[in-house]
Amino acid sequence: MSISAVKSSSQSAVALEADGKMLSTAPNRLGHLSPTQPSVGIEAIRHLYATQGYVWLKGLLQRGDVVDFRGWVLSHLSESGLLKRGTDPSLGIAAAAFDRQLADRRLMSLVRSTAYEGFCAQPRMSRLMDEFAGGLSYLHKRKIMRFTLPGTTVATPAHYDLVYLRGGTSRVVTAWIPLGDTSIDMGGLVYLEGSHAVGAAMEAQFARDNAGLAPEQRISAYNRNMSEGGWVSKDLPQMAERFDTRWLMADYEAGDVVLHSPYMIHASTTNQSRDGLIRLSTDIRYQNVDDEIDARWGQHWSLDDML
Repeated sequence: MSISAVKSSSQSAVALEADGKMLSTAPNRLGHLSPTQPSVGIEAIRHLYATQGYVWLKGLLQRGDVVDFRGWVLSHLSESGLLKRGTDPSLGIAAAAFDRQLADRRLMSLVRSTAYEGFCAQPRMSRLMDEFAGGLSYLHKRKIMRFTLPGTTVATPAHYDLVYLRGGTSRVVTAWIPLGDTSIDMGGLVYLEGSHAVGAAMEAQFARDNAGLAPEQRISAYNRNMSEGGWVSKDLPQMAERFDTRWLMADYEAGDVVLHSPYMIHASTTNQSRDGLIRLSTDIRYQNVDDEIDARWGQHWSLDDML
């Protein structure tokens, strides 16, 4: 059975939910990301990034490589009982119960591994990011990999990334990579349409508010002028109303990569996979190596590192 076959039953309308709020109660506040073929060229990609705040690059990576990497990651996590017995790890069919602490320990090992580093620094990504950055690109050492089980309430609240990267350049770019087919019901990233302008305005206000703080506090996402966790909001429907815009969603496929601005507001929704599939993804950050680098991101990601 292929991933596509498992995925096919998840394509009907999905009642998107995050933090107990239903996004689909206001269908005029939902839309879809616009896909872009990598073959359009770097200037077109830069233009779309500047105007949209994101570029959803279809099939940038080799599908087979991504599916194989998904299987490799989940096979290591399966030691915790994460996967349904007797199933192909690359499918990522969740078991009824697992050892969360063991899974987290395995995850911390995986993000420190040579194989993960190689996946993130593969030539297709490196060449694109060198072109995009206008010089040699730097891949931040702190790289994040997440897995989300179906039927849980886990969702990432709305935020923009520069809140957590204030110690370096504002020209950092995030690459979000779904590790495997990630249909809408699995809770992949959603983006607030046009919000890169909103995030930039918010950050300018925070810079003014933070001006009197000590340097270490000024760059912190947890200072007294920030909301809990650095989030913009946990109420996604209210945010769409507040800014008179839409949340953009997508059926992502293995091989897709989304580049987004450090000011682009985004979030995830809950994993409601009807097929019991685990959502697995990685988010990594690049910049021009000659720009100022946030020293806090020079360490491997840890679950308790407060970034």
